Amino acid sequence: MTDTAETAFTYRDGELHAESLPLARVAEAVGTPCFVYSSQALEDTYRRFSKALSDTGLNSLVCYAIKANPHLAVVKTFGDLGSGADVVSEGELRRAIAAGVPPERIVFAGVGKQRGEMAFALEAGILQFNVESPDELKLLNEVAGALGKIAPVALRINPNVDAKTHAKITTGTTENKFGIEIESLPDLLAMIEGLEHIAIEGLAVHIGSQLTDLAPYAAAFERLAKLFVELRQAGVNLRRIDLGGGLGISYTGGPGPDVGAYAEVAHRAVADLGVPVIFEPGRHLVGNAGLLLARVLYVKQGRSRRFLIVDAAMNDLIRPTLYDAWHEMKPLRQAPENAPLEPVDVVGPICESGDIFASARPFPPMKAGELFAIFSTGAYGATMSSTYNTRLPAPEVMVRGDSFAVIKSRPSYEDLLAEDQLPDWLRAAQGAA
Repeated sequence: MTDTAETAFTYRDGELHAESLPLARVAEAVGTPCFVYSSQALEDTYRRFSKALSDTGLNSLVCYAIKANPHLAVVKTFGDLGSGADVVSEGELRRAIAAGVPPERIVFAGVGKQRGEMAFALEAGILQFNVESPDELKLLNEVAGALGKIAPVALRINPNVDAKTHAKITTGTTENKFGIEIESLPDLLAMIEGLEHIAIEGLAVHIGSQLTDLAPYAAAFERLAKLFVELRQAGVNLRRIDLGGGLGISYTGGPGPDVGAYAEVAHRAVADLGVPVIFEPGRHLVGNAGLLLARVLYVKQGRSRRFLIVDAAMNDLIRPTLYDAWHEMKPLRQAPENAPLEPVDVVGPICESGDIFASARPFPPMKAGELFAIFSTGAYGATMSSTYNTRLPAPEVMVRGDSFAVIKSRPSYEDLLAEDQLPDWLRAAQGAA
C-alpha cells in the first residue's frame, strides 16, 4: 500500500478503520463481501499526482482512466477536482458525462470503437479520439461526414517499448494489438489527406498498466516527442500530446513509484514541444483507496494445508486468479504483536480451484465469523466482478470521515433472476405445468 492508503486504512484501538470509521460498522450495516473506498485517499492521491505535474511547469490535463473504477461517485470525486476522463466505450463516456465531466475534457481510446459510439462522442463534443488503425480512421471520417462534423484525432503510436509489466497488461510492443507502428505512418498520413472530416491534432502513447519502473516511460516519451517534432516539420498541425497512463501502485506495503520522478521524466521528454500534455492515470489514483471486506466462513485443515474459506470469491475480485496478483490482507481486529503466524490458503466458495486469494500466506489465527480486509482493491476490483455461480455482486461503500454512504447496493436474487427472459415456448410450457 502507499502512504495514502496507510493513512486511510489504519488500526485504532485495535480495530481497522477507514478514515475515522470502524470498518466493522460497515460490515454490520451492509454485509460482506463489500468494497469500501476512502474519499480522502482518492482526493489526496489525485492532488499529489496533479501537483507533481504542475510543479514541473507542464500545461497538463489529467484524464482519469474510468476503466479502473467506473463508479459515478469515484468519477465525480475526480471531476470535481478538475479531472477529465479517459474512456474506452460509449458506456464509460456516458458515465463521465453523467458524473459532470465536461466533454471537452474527455478522450476516447480503445482499438474497437463502433459506429454508434463514434457518433455519440462526436455529438457530445469530446476533446479527441485516440485512433489506432487505418480502418478506424476511415470509419470515423465516414461517421463525422454524415453528421457534418470534423473529428479531432490523436494518433496512438505503438513505440515498441517493453513496459516490463505483466504480459496481459502490456500494450506498447509490436506483438500487442494496440497502436500504430511508426514505420506505417507515411502511408497512413498519405491516406489521411483524402479524409475531409478528420483533423489530426495530436499524438498519443500508452505502453501498459501497473508500471513501477520509469525507464520504459522515458524511452516511449522520447520516441513520441521525436516523432512529434518530425511530423510538425513535415507540416502536420499537431496541437497536443497524450502520454497515456499506467503508473502503478505498491501492493506489498513498500513504497510505490515516485510521482515526482515520473513527472520529471515526462517534462524532460516533452516540455520543449510547448503544447498541452494529457495524462491518463487510473490504477494509481484509485487502487490503494479501496479495500474488500470479507468474512471467514470455515477454517479447514487439510493433510498438508490449512484453508480459510471466506465469503468473497473470484467473482468479486478476479485479479489473483487472472494475474496471480498479490494483495495484502489484515484481520479487522488487530492481532497481538506476539501472535503466531501460520501459512494459510485464503480461498473462496466458488467451484474452481482457481478461486484463491492467497497461497501459503502467513496469517494470525482466525475463526469462523471473523472479518478481514483485502487491500488495494480500488482498481480492477468491482469493475471486473461478475455474478458467476449466481452470486450477488458485492455492494460498494464510500467513506468520508466517520460516516459512509452506500454508493451501490447489493441486488436481491429476485433482481438477478429478473434479468433473464424465457422464450415464448418455454414460458408457455412453464404455464401449462
